[in-house]
Amino acid sequence: MATPAPDRSSGEQQDGKQWGYDLYPERRGEKYKPSWGRVLLGMEGTENLDKIKCERNVYKCVKNSPMVKLMMGALKSSGCAIDIRRHIACEVCDVSVSGGYDPVLNQVVVCQNIARNEGIVQGVLTHEMIHMFDYCRNDLDFKNIDHLACTEIRAANLTHCSFMSAWTQGDASPFNIKEAHQNCVKTKALNSVLAVRKVSPEEAIAAVERVFPKCYNDLEPIGRRIRRNSKDMYKAYMEGPMYGYDVE
Repeated sequence: MATPAPDRSSGEQQDGKQWGYDLYPERRGEKYKPSWGRVLLGMEGTENLDKIKCERNVYKCVKNSPMVKLMMGALKSSGCAIDIRRHIACEVCDVSVSGGYDPVLNQVVVCQNIARNEGIVQGVLTHEMIHMFDYCRNDLDFKNIDHLACTEIRAANLTHCSFMSAWTQGDASPFNIKEAHQNCVKTKALNSVLAVRKVSPEEAIAAVERVFPKCYNDLEPIGRRIRRNSKDMYKAYMEGPMYGYDVE
């Protein structure tokens, strides 16, 4: 998952890779055109159907997912209520990302060609709504690499990085269980920063390390790190009103 930058001046549009917009071609006003070769191979050509399926999964998550409902309640209580027809868009994206947040249009992007089931869509929505929450509440500047690193740390910390996830990406072993979650969060945040910023790995690592202690300990608005195969999602949802969030 990645996050586009908030500035679309002509110079930056010409160098979309600098700000990540090349990952979201429809954000630049382009209409996706499948190649005939990939259509014949069954790899493309179902974009209209994919969009319908994606929008259906978004609707299911908005109605049923405790995490998505908690994030929508937190945004509403912060003065940034979501209208799913206005603030969530299903689009074809680069295969390297599954979603994004566009602060210019204040929209969450769900990549319909990657996020193909309800579980993945739930993860995308929750992750990107954390970016939306940070932009709403914390005056987030996506052009500032430290701000970007912080919101990516928070999103990875609150919505990803179970022990199994950390193990899969090589950040956990039987000998570093305590550090596994932090290492996983750092890896995911680093990858997200590199996906949308034309910076060196050294610059991205330095930014993640600079802000990590503060941002890793900021658990708003979910209030806890979600463990896989636990009731943490439901506990977080039930605790929302205790923190002043208007959850339904």
